[in-house]
Amino acid sequence: MTTATRSSTTRVLAPAVALDIVLVLVFAAIGRRSHAEGVTVGGTLSTAWPFLIGLAVGWGATVALYRDKLAPLLVLPTGVLVWVATVVGGMVVRRLIGEGTAVSFVVVASVTLAVFLLGWRALVRIRTRGTERARRH
Repeated sequence: MTTATRSSTTRVLAPAVALDIVLVLVFAAIGRRSHAEGVTVGGTLSTAWPFLIGLAVGWGATVALYRDKLAPLLVLPTGVLVWVATVVGGMVVRRLIGEGTAVSFVVVASVTLAVFLLGWRALVRIRTRGTERARRH
């Protein structure tokens, strides 16, 4: 990977990671609100941290596996790897600390995080394709 490519990737990587973090925090806040647990910074962080660990593992794996062709905005492989690691990692950590991992929670968390972590990437892809088509005409 050239220095220019690395610099370009880093410019895209940092906002992608930041957006994923924000979306995991939003997921935690929504969950807390739906269970009337109160949406505070501390409460949201206490709910989110297992999933943030999974997210970090997912990004670490993505960077390690796709270092030379890292594409943070792609649904596949980046989005899927980050999403799966976030859900699985979050559930494993929750289980290890004695928090709930009921099947219904796993399903809701999986679907919600898929919509969040894959959804924004799909929207970027759709928008990018539209911009590319407009440039060609």
